[in-house]
Amino acid sequence: MRTTILLVFLTLRAILRDRVLHMLFGASLFILLLVPAFSLFSMRQVQELSITLSLSILSFILLVSAILLGASSIWRDIEGRYTATVLGLPIPRSSFVLGKFLGIAAFLSLCSLVLGIISGAVIFFSASQYPAQQPIVWGNLASAVFFNGCKYILLSAIALLLSAISTSFFLPIFGTIAIFLAGAASQDVMEYLSGDTPLQVSAISKAVIKTLYYLLPNFSAFDLNVYAIYSLPLPLSGLVSIFLYFLTYTTIILCLAAWSFGRRELS
Repeated sequence: MRTTILLVFLTLRAILRDRVLHMLFGASLFILLLVPAFSLFSMRQVQELSITLSLSILSFILLVSAILLGASSIWRDIEGRYTATVLGLPIPRSSFVLGKFLGIAAFLSLCSLVLGIISGAVIFFSASQYPAQQPIVWGNLASAVFFNGCKYILLSAIALLLSAISTSFFLPIFGTIAIFLAGAASQDVMEYLSGDTPLQVSAISKAVIKTLYYLLPNFSAFDLNVYAIYSLPLPLSGLVSIFLYFLTYTTIILCLAAWSFGRRELS
C-alpha cells in the first residue's frame, strides 16, 4: 500500500512538471476569463451561454488531459527505461498500474476543482451583469463539473488499458479517441434504433450495435450540462446510479489493465 501511495505522488509530481500541461492549463484560464465578453453576444441568455461556454472549456481541457496522460504514462516510462528500474524492485505490476492511474485521477480531480471554481466565479460575474429570470442552481453546476471529472477519469483508465497492451504510442491515442466518440454516441444510436420509425436495419447489425452499446462506456450518461444551464431538477437516484456505474466500469478496466501489463514482456 505504501508503494502504491508513493507511486501516486511520483506520478502526480511528474504530471505537475509537464510543460505541455502548463501551457494547456494557462490557455484554458485565459479563455475562461474571456467568457463574460463572449456571453454578451447573447443578450437574452447571457447566463445560459456563460455556463455553456465554461462547461465546454472545462470538458475540452479534461478530455485532452485524460487522453494524453492515460495514453503516454506507461509508454513513456517504458521508453525511458523507468519501468526496468522500478519493476526490478519487489513491486507488483498491479501496484505500478494502480499508482499510475490514481496519480492521473488525482490530477484530473484537481484540475476539475480549480477550473470549476474559476468557472463559477466567471459565471457569477456574467450573470450579475444581466440577471436571468431563472436563478443559477449552484448544486447543479457542481454536479455537472463533478460528473465531467468522473467521465474523463474513466476515459483515462481506458487510455491506460490501451497503453498497457500496446507497444505503440499511436494506438492508445487514437483508440481512446475512437472509444470516446463511440461511447458518447451509443445512447443516441440505441434510442434511434428503438424509436417508432421503422428502419431498414438487419438483425445482425442490430445485434452488433446492441453488443457494442453494452460493452462500450456510456459517456453521455455523465453529461449533466443541461441541468446546470437551465436549472432543471436533478434526479438524485439517477446520480447514484451514474456514480456506481463509474466505479464499476473503472474497476473492471483497471483489473484488465493490471492483468494485461502483468503478462506483458518488457525488454
